[in-house]
Amino acid sequence: MAFSSKLLERIKSSPSILISNKAMEMKRAGRDVIALSAGEPDFDTPDNIKMAAMRAIVDGHTKYPPLTGLMELREAICRKFSRENGLDYHPDQVIVSTGGKQVISNALIATLDPKDEVIIPAPYWVSYPDMALLGGGEPVVVETLAEDEFRLTPERLEAAINERTRWLILNSPGNPSGGVYSAEDLQGLAEVLRRHPRILILTDDIYEHIVYDGVTFSTMAAAAPDLADRTLTMNGLSKSYCMTGWRLGYAAGPKDLIRTMAKVQSQTTSGACGISQWAGVEALDGDQSFIARNVVVFRERRDLGVSILNQTRGLSCSPSKGAFYLYVDCRGAIGKRTPEGETIGSDGDFAQYLLKSEEVAAVHGEAFGLSPYFRISYALATDRLEEACIRIQRACTRLEG
Repeated sequence: MAFSSKLLERIKSSPSILISNKAMEMKRAGRDVIALSAGEPDFDTPDNIKMAAMRAIVDGHTKYPPLTGLMELREAICRKFSRENGLDYHPDQVIVSTGGKQVISNALIATLDPKDEVIIPAPYWVSYPDMALLGGGEPVVVETLAEDEFRLTPERLEAAINERTRWLILNSPGNPSGGVYSAEDLQGLAEVLRRHPRILILTDDIYEHIVYDGVTFSTMAAAAPDLADRTLTMNGLSKSYCMTGWRLGYAAGPKDLIRTMAKVQSQTTSGACGISQWAGVEALDGDQSFIARNVVVFRERRDLGVSILNQTRGLSCSPSKGAFYLYVDCRGAIGKRTPEGETIGSDGDFAQYLLKSEEVAAVHGEAFGLSPYFRISYALATDRLEEACIRIQRACTRLEG
């Protein structure tokens, strides 16, 4: 008996989650696996945020939360947007969901009709295309170039648009590339979008605070205010606030769009965990100084990884401008033979070779829509990152041909 629908048969499980799960299985079996596959900071949630959650429990805030989020949290989100992004939102333009992934899924499910298209620049976060499919639409992948720092150009955007285009998804800083769109970049894309008023814009800003080398973060609703009435600005607490397990994402946008997203959420999860939401109020309104300290460590790890990998035969990578990933070009390893005589025919083969030969788990570039690359996360202890990069270097040294 088949248990999956025809729609679900088009959907893939998240490759990064599958690889992370495989790494955990190997660890449980006693293997010394180093997982570079998960996008999860190794820093703990700050104590003031934990204490806010504890107070919420003690004070009895354990009932069903409001569908779109606690008013206190939505107000804190509005303050955040005003303070950090120069954006003016009212709480009824804000929705809180169980993670950023649900925010995006809600938006696509709420707005896509059959054959509607979603433009997704590659490399992309692995879930975007499948969320478009789950919403009943069609992902349209537009490749970007390393020389453009993996940023979508106005010319490539214009070429991908047709009468069925419904959404453009922009992720900055980007996963997996670390690319960051400047205000000028966004204004260039906005010039194209003004000619196509049916297109909605979703900006995934989840790595907003994790930027390096003097880079200034910008988001479309601020860079092109005239497009704010069709822009959904998504963010969350998982990355910058080290709250991955708390499952809190949020977005602000046009009131009618938020209302349709809430309709979807009302029939799936209802409101996000209330205890997590009280912690979220403290996260957004409380001390922010730990973020800058964490970014310093991330930058040091980035520089360490770039240094070792750029001294590795067959590999090259540029320093990421944001997030905590390196998207490593491995075309120099393609076509080479392993010590066992197997040919590396793709970045998937290369990632499997790293896992088998050196017990390093990384995600192959095909999962992100652009080959031949692989992604490593440097959101892990510095000594383990260094050991992982040395293992990768050793594995590449053994390739022949």
